[in-house]
Formats: sequence, C-alpha cells, structure tokens
Amino acid sequence: MKLYHCLNTRSFRPLWALEELGLKYELIMLPFPPRALHKQYFEINPLGTVPAFIDGDTFMTESAAICEYLAARYANGRFNVLSHEPAFGRYLNFLHFGEATLTFPQTLLLRYGRFESAERRQPQVVDDYSKWVLARLRAVADRLSENGADYLCGDRFTAADVSVGYALLLAEHIGLAAQFTEPTQRYWQRLKSRPSFTAALQAQQRAAAEQGVTVAPF
Repeated sequence: MKLYHCLNTRSFRPLWALEELGLKYELIMLPFPPRALHKQYFEINPLGTVPAFIDGDTFMTESAAICEYLAARYANGRFNVLSHEPAFGRYLNFLHFGEATLTFPQTLLLRYGRFESAERRQPQVVDDYSKWVLARLRAVADRLSENGADYLCGDRFTAADVSVGYALLLAEHIGLAAQFTEPTQRYWQRLKSRPSFTAALQAQQRAAAEQGVTVAPF
C-alpha cells in the first residue's frame, strides 16, 4: 500500500486508519499544495490533491472513501459496522458527514481566512462558516449524549470516528476547538488519546523529516 500525504490534510484520515488497522504502508510526503509545489504529482493523481492511495490495482483519492475501503476489506467488523447490524446506516452517515458537512466548509475558512492574499480575504465568510460548522457539530454532541456513547456508532471505534475526528483536528488547527460543546470536547480528547492517532501524527512527522518536506498548510 502507498499513501501520498500532506501534513495534517484530509489524507490524515487514511493514515490514521492504516495505523488503527496495523497495516503496512509506504508514506510519501508532499509539500502543500502539491499541485503548485510538486508538479510531478499530477502524474500520480491528475487532480493534484491528496490523498492518493494505491493498493495493488486499486487507486483512490477520496479520504473518507479510502477509510471505508480499508475498513471493509481489512477490518473484519472491528473498524466498521457491517450491513446486517442496526447501526449500519448511522455508520455510513457519520462516515460521510465528517467530510461533506464538517470538513468542506472549513476549507472555506482556511481559504478566505489564511490562504488568500490580504485583499481577497473575506472575514464575513470566515465568521459565517465558523458558526455553520459549530452548529452542525450538534449532531455529534447529540449522538454522544445518547446513553453516554463513547463513539458514534456500533458501540466501538470505527472509520466514522476517523472521518469526524479529522474534522475536529482541522477545527482545532483553525481555532474552533475552544467552542466545542462539552460532549464534543470529551469525545475529541478520547479520540486523541488513541494510540493509532498518536502513531499517525508521529508517522507523518517522521516521514516529513526523512523526506525533507517542510511546507505544510498550517
């Protein structure tokens, strides 16, 4: 397996999943954004985005989908929820909720709050979508408050937690974590305490140092 990755970007999701499952992989670090700073990467991924993931003849570029693939193919039910289980629908919903509902709007915060030149920045966009993200996190808090759940579905840690967990990591980098509700804050601390999360952080830092990659988004 081979994973193309930039520090702390969406490709952290499959990196975290690989560590959780104890799979062997090659981690290739790229400067951010690779489409501008590493043009050769277009030969690997014509989109110029990370992640790019290769497993034999399988090639994938969507972070949540890669987590779903890894869980379905290699977890035997311990990192996913199987289709016959009652929580299967909730599992799929939170798996995609982490990207579509929580992560994408945060890219607008980064673009119009940090990445654009001073004259193109949009403080109103940043303010509006900060409130938007925090409001959508109510779905996470509500689920965790049901019967004191530790994780989002299936009474165990799954790829859905990785998907939502990355959105929380991004929110922390952006500066939104101080506004998490108590259930979400406890959940986030629980996720960060997992050995696989720490291992993924260490893996990206080690690979970046070994490969001489110093350009990160934040």
